[in-house]
Parts: sequence; structure tokens; C-alpha cells
Amino acid sequence: MLNQSQMREVLDTLKDMFPEADCELNHENPFELLVAVVLSAQCTDALVNKVTKELFKKYKTPEDYVNVPLEELQEDIRSIGLYRNKSKNIRKLSQMLIDEYDGVVPHSKVELEKLAGVGRKTANVVAAVAFDEPAIAVDTHVERVSKRLGICRWKDSVLEVEKTLMKKVPKEEWSETHHRMIFFGRYHCKAQSPQCDICPLLHLCREGQKRMRKREKASNV
Repeated sequence: MLNQSQMREVLDTLKDMFPEADCELNHENPFELLVAVVLSAQCTDALVNKVTKELFKKYKTPEDYVNVPLEELQEDIRSIGLYRNKSKNIRKLSQMLIDEYDGVVPHSKVELEKLAGVGRKTANVVAAVAFDEPAIAVDTHVERVSKRLGICRWKDSVLEVEKTLMKKVPKEEWSETHHRMIFFGRYHCKAQSPQCDICPLLHLCREGQKRMRKREKASNV
């Protein structure tokens, strides 16, 4: 597990590598962001952006999603994985926004999690990006990077990863760190082909050092 000074080095290095890291889901308001994040579950941001380019021209408000036949909405997002469940959840959360929040996306993470199809990760993303609330959303990239670098333990659950990061990262850096860890995992410390040989954090990363030893051993055979 990394100590405090090592954790500071990780945060500073991520800042140097990805100073402009931000949410890559295209949106123009909190409601569009909420829909986009729901659509992004087990799906790439690039594909979501491709779909929402036309979707957000057709659907502007929660009422628009509620008033269209479910089959039509499903067809509009058909290229996205789990489109049937996602279309149902988007309609349900839209109805909840109308009935309980006057059609306005709530700021509170607790209130966001009450919406259909909105889990802790989605609530954290919306709160951080749309409302500048300090939050760390743990997706597959954040979880992988946290465990590889030894910020947390391999056996830790997603919730445990989030709580560990909240303890080790200064609160005022939560949201930016979340984005930088995503970029680091998406573009550098990839799931299948991490760039360990050129990684500025290799000296701190036991996983990376192990991979490099294996690579060196294989090349000497």
C-alpha cells in the first residue's frame, strides 16, 4: 500500500500527464449528462457520444422521453449494449424527475441514487461534473489503476476502493483525480496492454514491476 508521500507523487504525476482530464461524455446540461452516464454502463464513451449526437436533438426534456413509445426509444439507442433495460430506466427516471423534482435533476447524491438505473458511480459522476460536488466515481479504470498501483488492496470491493481514495486523496482534489485516473487507465495503464515500460510511476507499481520482470524473463528464453 502506498504511503502518504508516494500517494502525493501519484497525484502530481497524474496531473502532469493529464492536466486537462475531464468528462468525455458530450452534454449541455445536467439532464443530458444523467442520460449519457446511464447509457455509458458497460459501454464506451465514444459509442455513447455517437448515439447521443442524434438522441439529444430529438429528446430535450424528461417529458420527451416519457411521451415517446418505449419501442421507439429502444430503437433510438439500439446500438448501445443493454439498450432494453437502459431505455426502461431512462423513461422511469424521467417520470420520477417530473413527479418528484419538477423535471429538474437533483444535486444531492442521495437523491440521485433514488432514480431508476442510477447507482453510486452514476450519482458521483453527475454530482461532480454537473454540480461541482466533490466525488470520486469508481469505474473499471479507476478500480484497475487503484489496485495496480497499490493504493488499495486487490480484494477490495468497488465501495472499499472509493472509501480508500476518499481517505488518501484531499477532498478538494477528488473530482479532478477521478478524471485523471480514468484517463490514465483508458490511455496508459490499459487493461490488456499497460505501457509499463514508459510509465513514470513504474518505480511505485509492484504490478508493473512484476509485468516487466515477466517480459524480461520471456525475452531471455
